[in-house]
Amino acid sequence: MGGRVFRELVGICGIRFARRGAAADAVAGVTPTWVAVPASVDGASAVMRVAAEHGLTVVARGAGTKLHWGSRPGHLDLLVDTARLAGIWHHPIEESYAEIGAGTPVRAAQAALGRVGQRLALDPGSDGATVGGVIATDESGPLAHRHGTAGDQLLGVSYVGPNGLLSHSAGRGVGRLLCGSFGGLGVLVAATLKVLPAPAARAWVHRSVWTPLEVHDLVDVVVADPVQVAAIEVDLPVRGPRGLGALSVLLEGAPAVVAEQARRVATLLGGDAEVYGEAPEWWGRYSARPHGIALRITVPTSDLHAAVYALRDAAGHPVPVRGSAGLGVVHAALPGDTPPDRAVAILDAVRGVLLARAGSCVVVSAPGPVRDAVDMWGPVATQDVLRRVKSRFDPDARLAPGRFFGI
Repeated sequence: MGGRVFRELVGICGIRFARRGAAADAVAGVTPTWVAVPASVDGASAVMRVAAEHGLTVVARGAGTKLHWGSRPGHLDLLVDTARLAGIWHHPIEESYAEIGAGTPVRAAQAALGRVGQRLALDPGSDGATVGGVIATDESGPLAHRHGTAGDQLLGVSYVGPNGLLSHSAGRGVGRLLCGSFGGLGVLVAATLKVLPAPAARAWVHRSVWTPLEVHDLVDVVVADPVQVAAIEVDLPVRGPRGLGALSVLLEGAPAVVAEQARRVATLLGGDAEVYGEAPEWWGRYSARPHGIALRITVPTSDLHAAVYALRDAAGHPVPVRGSAGLGVVHAALPGDTPPDRAVAILDAVRGVLLARAGSCVVVSAPGPVRDAVDMWGPVATQDVLRRVKSRFDPDARLAPGRFFGI
């Protein structure tokens, strides 16, 4: 069967765009048997029909910046690379939307829209991330504070199901299901996203902070004020050159308005708050190192400081934390050499605290031994609903098996 599958993939994608999988193609440590890179939506549908005919399990890939995220696939026959499904396919200049190929790097889409004074309200932390990858992993950056997540930006999606059928869905219903599905419900080929005017001016107000409780109090002050901020980010490293960490607030809009609002926010923050024309170097970047244990904590902003303290207490030492303090969504990093049983104990303790606060702690990525030992997702209240959704979209469980909340 292997030779036949390969010939069919070559016939669809071309000899240069169908090959055997290699270690560099591994998804959370699992190497695919084949890799196919279709050149068109019709090609993606044809590839998926081959997969259906031969009963192949499939994972989709954009730029590959987050293939180490999430649960390990139970089995992987075919990796469908969307790199050639790129470009802005439909963008009426007078309208506030654009249809963009899933394989388009967000950076490239922003550059193209920037030429006509527009942008996407997407600023993922993964360098080189594609539109499809951001949606599949529900990756958000600082701008989510004002504009919402990738799911909030979606106006429609086009995706290929496990049987090769191309579907178009307007509105946010199906799109929101695809967000965070890790390709477990369909292979996204294009997304229609909101397009916004690019801001004429931006300014960051930066202040040193020493404790999570101080961050809580300062965020409360800023959020309670009428000033409209675009983002509020925090960086709490283990140690820093100016105090323990930093809080930074982004203002966007007309130059005069931004200047006035930045001065106001600096006064609200007090201390050593200053206004800058550029973001701090840590802005929008993750705190975890490549081979570390990366966690994403989501909790009501009023309890964010409690979550950070709980993580510190469970680990027995300060833990680097960075992210959207104004949303209660932060990323934390544990050392990659943390023993698996110790990682389990830390997660159990933190999740126990968060459970009482309507929060969650997800293991975004981890070394193999830790990944195999821990529950990557933690308690999921809607597990039965998720199973029904998975069964509806992928009844034979061939799309990214094990990647969709462990299903």
